[in-house]
Amino acid sequence: MRISTSTIFEAGSAKLSDLQASLVRQQEQIATGRRMLTPADDPVAAARALEVTQTQSANTQFGVNRQNAKDSLSQEESSLQSVTSLLQDVKTLTVNAGNGSLDDTQRKSLATQLQGQLDTLLGLANSRDSTGNYLFAGYQITSQPFAQSPTGATYLGDQGPRLLQVGPSQQLEISDSGNAVFERNKTGNGVFLTAAATAAIPASATTVNAGSGVISSGSVTNAAQLTGHNYDIVFSGAPGSTTFAVYDKTLDPTEVAPLPVSGAYVSGQSIAFDGLQFSVSGTPAAGDHFSVTPSTNQSIFTTLQNLIGVLNTPAVGSVAQAALTNGLSAANDNIGHALDNILTVRATVGSRLNTIDDLDSNGTDKDLQYSQTLSQLQDLDYAKAVSQLTQQQTTLTAAQQSFVKITGLSLFNYL
Repeated sequence: MRISTSTIFEAGSAKLSDLQASLVRQQEQIATGRRMLTPADDPVAAARALEVTQTQSANTQFGVNRQNAKDSLSQEESSLQSVTSLLQDVKTLTVNAGNGSLDDTQRKSLATQLQGQLDTLLGLANSRDSTGNYLFAGYQITSQPFAQSPTGATYLGDQGPRLLQVGPSQQLEISDSGNAVFERNKTGNGVFLTAAATAAIPASATTVNAGSGVISSGSVTNAAQLTGHNYDIVFSGAPGSTTFAVYDKTLDPTEVAPLPVSGAYVSGQSIAFDGLQFSVSGTPAAGDHFSVTPSTNQSIFTTLQNLIGVLNTPAVGSVAQAALTNGLSAANDNIGHALDNILTVRATVGSRLNTIDDLDSNGTDKDLQYSQTLSQLQDLDYAKAVSQLTQQQTTLTAAQQSFVKITGLSLFNYL
């Protein structure tokens, strides 16, 4: 069989080109550190690497979201901590205002101090985060949530808590609405509200009491017996022979049939019925009224505004002193509930921050796993690659030298 010179050259050149291409590819693998330079090198591994890369990118984005959530919640916690300190100071001021040695001028001084704290609280309720969004506005993050009003402040935001995706199947609240933080504070003892018919307490009856009776906040004796009704306690008779009558205003709005608990009044003695109890002390006058109604939500701003009104009202005489005591007692109860609500919100914020920390730890572990999987799919075994490179260089050099010798053969060399 004859092999032409052109065939020898073509076959040799093709083989040298293949060897050269293999050498270049091996050099590229070493330079990039990647086993797969194109999907064609390993289609199955390339598809798997793409899937892992996308999952890792999503995990990285969740990490960014968690950091944003942590920043927002940390700023909220900082604001709530300031609110807590402020309300604790207000509660101390309220207790001090009940000191019998204070006169009207000194109580007005306390009212001025309280007005400053109310303004500070309004500023805290309108706090912004690092991006300029309002923390307690619900979804209305670009609108100021609270505006000053005659009742203290009006909430202009909505009820929506903002959510952020912090995991593949988990969303987390990164804010609390101003309504949930500052507006949902129970009045009275949290179950029912006792109030004297005095102008200093807007939630009370319309008749102004003329005696020095003071009503306690009361407590629940049997939750199963609670009715949720409105009651009216009416006093009658001269001092020393005063009696009281308790009416269920819900069932008996015209006050025709008093409850069996009605009878002779003894200062400080408990009055108990329908699963609740309270006491009235002092000297109520004939016709004085006290009410018992279910607790409702009241804004902390309204509580402070009412307290300012109580402190600014002259308290000369036993009747005015009783009104002052009733007003301070109501304010003290409401401030206590507001503090409890703030602490509850802070607890949920802390719980969410702990959740983020747990998810961060889990996300870091996942990212490490994804990186290890990608390394197994894509990364080059350098020891093996360098060995193959040396072998290919040797093979190419030998092939080149052999090709030169083979192509140089001729019969004329033997003549």
